[in-house]
Amino acid sequence: MNDLKTPVSRLGQFGAVLSKRLKKLGIETVEDLIFYFPFRHEDFSNLVPISGVASDSSATIKGKIDLIANRRSWKRRTILTEALISDDTGSIKAIWFNQSFLTRVLRPGDRVFLSGKIEYDRHSLQFINPIYEIARGDELVGVHTARIVPIYPLTSSITQKQIRMLVKIALNSVKLIKDWLPKETKNKWRLMDLATALFQIHFPDDKKKLDSARHRLKFDELFLFQLQARRLRQELDASPAVKIPFKQEKIKKFVDSLPFKLTNAQRVAAWEIIKDLERGRPMNRLVEGDVGSGKTVVATIAALHTVLDGHSVVFLAPTEILARQHFGTISRILKGWPISVGLLTRSESKIMDGLGSRNFTKAEMLKKISEGDIQIMVGTHALLQEKVKFCDLALLIVDEQHRFGVEQRKNLKEKNKNNGFVLHLLSMTATPIPRTLALAFYGDLNLSIIDEMPEGRKKIITKIIKPSDKSATYQFVRQEVGSGRQAFVICPLIDPSDKIEVQSVQEEYQKLSQEIFPEFKIGFLHGKLKPDDKEKIMKDFLDNKINILVSTSVIEVGIDVPNAAIMMIEGAERFGLAQLHQFRGRVGRSEYQSYCFLFTENNNEKTKARLEALVNSNNSFELAEKDLELRGPGEVYGLKQSGLPSLKIATLSDRAIIKEAKNAVDDIIKLSRQLKEYPDLQAKLETVDSIHLE
Repeated sequence: MNDLKTPVSRLGQFGAVLSKRLKKLGIETVEDLIFYFPFRHEDFSNLVPISGVASDSSATIKGKIDLIANRRSWKRRTILTEALISDDTGSIKAIWFNQSFLTRVLRPGDRVFLSGKIEYDRHSLQFINPIYEIARGDELVGVHTARIVPIYPLTSSITQKQIRMLVKIALNSVKLIKDWLPKETKNKWRLMDLATALFQIHFPDDKKKLDSARHRLKFDELFLFQLQARRLRQELDASPAVKIPFKQEKIKKFVDSLPFKLTNAQRVAAWEIIKDLERGRPMNRLVEGDVGSGKTVVATIAALHTVLDGHSVVFLAPTEILARQHFGTISRILKGWPISVGLLTRSESKIMDGLGSRNFTKAEMLKKISEGDIQIMVGTHALLQEKVKFCDLALLIVDEQHRFGVEQRKNLKEKNKNNGFVLHLLSMTATPIPRTLALAFYGDLNLSIIDEMPEGRKKIITKIIKPSDKSATYQFVRQEVGSGRQAFVICPLIDPSDKIEVQSVQEEYQKLSQEIFPEFKIGFLHGKLKPDDKEKIMKDFLDNKINILVSTSVIEVGIDVPNAAIMMIEGAERFGLAQLHQFRGRVGRSEYQSYCFLFTENNNEKTKARLEALVNSNNSFELAEKDLELRGPGEVYGLKQSGLPSLKIATLSDRAIIKEAKNAVDDIIKLSRQLKEYPDLQAKLETVDSIHLE
């Protein structure tokens, strides 16, 4: 085997049998196996003599099987496999449950490694269900034992032993992988060479080499992402976009006409956008702000600024309900201005202008869009259909942009009749990414943060609820809902699980509707429901036809329900602070006092500290920083939810490596802006999936 593209089906018996299952993990070739990294490692490297093992500890031994046999346990009605293992210092018993095949695999006289937990039986020490491996000759380490052992994410019907053996075979080809990182970069940042790092991440010789391998592979991911982002920004800076001059008097008139005062953060964000639009280069700005911080108003200022110069705007939202909500908000605050606002979703097509709100057929809407009769077009994926053509489109606004694919955005730009100009792009997200982290990750990406809330908002009262206080909390909720308010209930799971003892949507829905609140109308919502069903449930809740909505985190990015004043979160310790804050932001949207109740049965100090941080702070960026500090690598953000890149081994907590990689990119760009001096790096960059800065 000397080809990285060799199919796994050709890697011996295991490969042939497991190839279809491995495909579910994205593994089809030798190269895929090499880059399928363990998510953790078990340290079984401490080889001890049998006389040195101790009760209630883990150990690895190497010895000879003296006896091995199966017997039936009359207590448990299970098959026990028992073996006696010895070395020069003594002997010990090993016991396995329901693995009778072991007597065909392991035989008296075999030399084996055993790794696992040691317990004291009534008469002697014994291994319980140890990992086993037959020793080959005089070797001191194995693949599965007597070393630091890789643990991989798996799918059903694949074992750790099987995937380890396949990876071990695949690593015979690791030298074929070109080390594309420039020599000076590796020397400056003291990075292990790529082939060594790939071998050591799977089968490390020791902890120090494992750490060095992790560092190199994390650096690679973060370096490539930032280099690609930098190249894309260079390309954008060299591209033409419509230059939109500032209409100061009209924008000031609009701001003064608003029924509320803009916060200082909104003013700064709006001004940054206006300056971007004046440049004649494509704007690429991300606006971050809490739920309810007023991002839509800032986006409307950008849209008005664009329309006043004679161009049109598209505003994309991830769901029909959100599109309808944005259509209503934009139409309302632009009332009195001679501007037409359209809405196009799968089920609706309408226009709001000086003549009021009017419905049109889809065909009529498509004609009006293509002829430029609608200045601000709000919609969902329906706006991305092939038959939708735009006229003089200059600005694309995308809400919660991670819901849209890169190709879809590209297609939207290409469907524009605007003389080859690149669209200005304004993205908005409520996912809190700490400023320091976002700047380190994105470098000079234009970033606006709205970190103030509008005046007059009542602070949401947040409380941690112990099991003993649950009944009193339900009684309080009964009073609030009885007086006309509505409530959300969030659960970590959709269906009951025998593996995790937390409340599921199905269980909570049954309990609340039948036992706790039978007098109220209760609905449930989760990701497995059909889109039409989800839309109907959300609309019924918005129309107050549902009093209490039980849901998974699907409502994290959701609708504005001003009447909702209660947020109850089951298993609160299972969510990150950033996500809990998102849930809390679904209430407190009106003049009613709102409450967020965090239900938890976990009493450990770490959990308590995290939840108390939420009680004491309403600033999402502070909470995101706290989450990084308290929860550790890989647990803070769902990357799919944040718009940040999908990373295989690096995490957003690797801030030191993020900074190193950014500095390394700066060095490379200074020496060779087009990378002509680095052909291996240039070739590698072409193989990386395209990114987007939105």
